[in-house]
Amino acid sequence: MNDKICVVGLGYVGLPLAVAFAEQYSVIGFDINESRISALRQGRDDTHEVTAEALQQVSEQLSFTSEIEKCQQCTVFIITVPTPIDSANRPDLNPLIMASRAVGQVLKPNDLVIYESTVYPGVTEEVCVPELEKVSGLVFNQDFHCGYSPERINPGDKTNTFKTILKVTSGSTPEVAERVDSLYRSVVTAGTYLASSIRVAEAAKVVENTQRDVNIALINELALIFHEMGIDTREVIEAAATKWNFIKLFPGLVGGHCIGVDPYYLTFKAEELGYKPNLILSSRQINNGMAKYIAEQSVKLMIKAGKVIKGAKVLILGFSFKENCPDIRNTKVIDMVNELHDYGVQVSVHDAGVDPQELSRYPVAVVTDLAAEKGQHDAVILAVGHKAYYQMSQQDFEALCVDAPLLIDVKGVIPKPSWRL
Repeated sequence: MNDKICVVGLGYVGLPLAVAFAEQYSVIGFDINESRISALRQGRDDTHEVTAEALQQVSEQLSFTSEIEKCQQCTVFIITVPTPIDSANRPDLNPLIMASRAVGQVLKPNDLVIYESTVYPGVTEEVCVPELEKVSGLVFNQDFHCGYSPERINPGDKTNTFKTILKVTSGSTPEVAERVDSLYRSVVTAGTYLASSIRVAEAAKVVENTQRDVNIALINELALIFHEMGIDTREVIEAAATKWNFIKLFPGLVGGHCIGVDPYYLTFKAEELGYKPNLILSSRQINNGMAKYIAEQSVKLMIKAGKVIKGAKVLILGFSFKENCPDIRNTKVIDMVNELHDYGVQVSVHDAGVDPQELSRYPVAVVTDLAAEKGQHDAVILAVGHKAYYQMSQQDFEALCVDAPLLIDVKGVIPKPSWRL
């Protein structure tokens, strides 16, 4: 393989991609986070997406740097930086722009730049390409070319991985599209799907997560309705799922860097064009309100149990945005914490997979040893379904409470909860 690849951004998406390509290509992983580079050079991935053994196996083909100048010999640049939103839920393209400017410094004639970051249709060619041209002095589709292949990494999932998930590809010309497709086809065992244009590939990605967000919002709204009716939502879903074409989803918190963020990229562009995406925005509103709803229900349960709310102690189990994953970006558990704080509740958090130092950045007491918490709390909220919590018994959960146990179960883990979503 003649191409030398530079992967820009070594997070949950970039690192697994870099390791997979390093099995067949010479790869340089670039990231501006020097502590991240240092850990990877030591063979340690703090996101737990790649094992030390996997890093060791490709160590001769994969190197890491925080200096873009060391990537000058690369011919393919794959950009996998985050695309967050700001406080007003508008796309924050700064990481993507800065990454494009960095690559522009070392871009050469005949080089290929591929974007994987989730964006609204048009960002690659309308926002990123001008940055590449301005910094490099080269001309798009004459001196260099671009592709787009949306990431489909599922953090914490060891079955559906970069190599085993079918990859959508695209390019800025038909010939470049084939080059991009061939590149990914050489490492992705699940195969590829060549989209007709970069804009189609960009739209496909943002639709994937928007569809899931809308579907979960429906289930969450049904849960709100069924709770008013005194019906167990999970029992309803199990019954409905006996129909062959029913999509089986459960209610819960919707956070993270994808489902809780990506729909805003699409709604931003839609509103810019004069269209009000009511269904998508309503779904976002429903999902964003679930943490507040769970906190309110927990307070009501404590009041009914005769608890004094001001100064009450509540232990939340799980803080990451999803199960068996240390990623706390855009976690909705913090919304629950803040709501409980507004009631005067003292909140402690335990997470079986998140570094306690990461948790200490938030306004909560961090618990590291559940055994020391027995009989200490007025209520327990199971917020994230980590594997470690499935291994706990009913008695283990009850023992955490100071007297008559109050167990609030968001994820369907506790055998006999006092209340569950």
